[in-house]
Amino acid sequence: MATTTAQRTLMDSVFDGPTGYAGVEATPEWAQEVRRLARERNATILAHNYQLPEIQDVADHVGDSLALSRIAAEAEEGTIVFCGVHFMAETAKILSPAKTVLIPDQRAGCSLADSISADELRAWKAEHPDAMVVSYVNTTAEVKALTDICCTSSNAVDVVDSIDPDREVLFLPDQFLGAHVKRETGRENMHIWAGECHVHAGINGDELTEQARTHPDAELFVHPECGCATSALYLAGEGAFPAERVHILSTGGMIDAAKASHSNQVLVATEIGMLHQLRKAAPGIDFQAVNDRASCKYMKMITPAALLRCLVEGADEVHVDLAMAEAGRASVQRMIAIGNSGGGGE
Repeated sequence: MATTTAQRTLMDSVFDGPTGYAGVEATPEWAQEVRRLARERNATILAHNYQLPEIQDVADHVGDSLALSRIAAEAEEGTIVFCGVHFMAETAKILSPAKTVLIPDQRAGCSLADSISADELRAWKAEHPDAMVVSYVNTTAEVKALTDICCTSSNAVDVVDSIDPDREVLFLPDQFLGAHVKRETGRENMHIWAGECHVHAGINGDELTEQARTHPDAELFVHPECGCATSALYLAGEGAFPAERVHILSTGGMIDAAKASHSNQVLVATEIGMLHQLRKAAPGIDFQAVNDRASCKYMKMITPAALLRCLVEGADEVHVDLAMAEAGRASVQRMIAIGNSGGGGE
């Protein structure tokens, strides 16, 4: 690709710092250059709801991980730039094997996806040889390849309900989403892996209870990965907070609920990047984080400098072994066949 003066000037400022690529601010000139480079590379830019606001604003599409991967599969462009964490880019590659998938910084991992390895899953399956394996989409390609059926946070209950009630279920890797599914389905023969997202696990019940007490007229939007999800349901069940104002929602579900809400204020329990899209979806509502420190360092590794570098250098490309991708694709497609799979990744 031809190098422009603006591109050279911006790239000269990029450096690899302790928390990722830095040195470039999200100026209008940066945004213009990013969009020009994307067109030149025949690329579409996808950004997860937890990304920095400036990354969300320059993207062609913003959403949850599965919805974005499905957009990637349908996109006319031959290159997908996935601004998210690594498992999300892998999922896009699984669903779009013929396309080039780039992630602006391949070091952007995920504590939840890392909480179970393929070897650990093989050992768990060996202990329960007749069980069905249900994996949240927040898992590596290798784990998806060992999975019978994937799920999202919005359709996990439907996925587990679709399985013969006499069949054991191994649910992984998120213990809080698993507890939510077990509570909703009443299923006793369901084993739950003790994994967690470190950000969501850190949003605790005490914080939620205090916020609910001091904002008695607000609605609560709570992601089921949160450590406080059980507390939210307890508050509703005990009458401490009106049950009709407590909503356990995926990120996509939060956007839909925001557009339909008539509240003046909503307390949000999820990663704080979500507030940007919620405020755009419903500008008349005061959205406040239950925990304003709930920021994922991996999501925030996709910086303006990282995105620029990615588009200039074609880095970092994501590869998935073809056989592994085929097995993983089957587990995702089984989920999609059940329905209610849009708007429900992390």
